[in-house]
Amino acid sequence: MFMISFLSFFFFFNVDLNTLQKGENLFATYCMSCHAGGSNIIIPEKNLKKETLETLGINNHDSILYQITNGKNGMPAFGGRLKQIEMEAITSYILEEKQFRD
Repeated sequence: MFMISFLSFFFFFNVDLNTLQKGENLFATYCMSCHAGGSNIIIPEKNLKKETLETLGINNHDSILYQITNGKNGMPAFGGRLKQIEMEAITSYILEEKQFRD
């Protein structure tokens, strides 16, 4: 039983790391030009820093995914350009990225 639990944990941990790596790569391709280092070159006060996302109420998986999918103001919608799984990976990356948390 222990071995099954250990293998399950190891498998899901690797899937999570793969998702984060994909999210980082997709972020670099589609988001970095406006959001390098968690900034926002179009509307600076709407950056990806933890405090800002909390203030704006965009600090959870669903709200970030919604923003990526539908866009808003100066941000384009990626819903028609990226697959759902790609937008999910970017969302996971944003939520986990340490440089956005400090």
